[in-house]
Amino acid sequence: MTPEQKLASLNIDLPSAPLPAGQYRPARLVGNLLYLSGQGPRNADGSFLAGKLGREISVAEGYAAARNAGLQLLSAAKAELGELSRVEAVIKVFGMVHAATGFVDHAQVVNGCSELLVEVFGEAGCHTRSVAGMESLPCGMIVEIEAIFAVKS
Repeated sequence: MTPEQKLASLNIDLPSAPLPAGQYRPARLVGNLLYLSGQGPRNADGSFLAGKLGREISVAEGYAAARNAGLQLLSAAKAELGELSRVEAVIKVFGMVHAATGFVDHAQVVNGCSELLVEVFGEAGCHTRSVAGMESLPCGMIVEIEAIFAVKS
């Protein structure tokens, strides 16, 4: 089953590819590595889901926001590669969580993205990962997640 077929079986439509909010590319292919710029969770109108974990955003809401950011990453990858079946493996994910002082459940939040990648790519979606809490993120977004994918030759 291709990643696109897997998304369809999960009743998931990828959002439109994100446009850069500054002087950068959402994705850049160098050799067989696809570097994906940090993506945040978006509403259907393109605006960011904003808030801070441990204050007005619950872990469950943060998990859903990280899953949403994962969809943004997949959309950026598809726009760059043409099809997600070119992804050989997800290598690395770095999740930044907009967190209040004392919040400690960063990993549970970013699992929303990690688990999506495994659902879509299977074993090839298992990746290394780092997670950090941040005092602020651009546009007040709940999470920002970047990734590196290996691409088939």
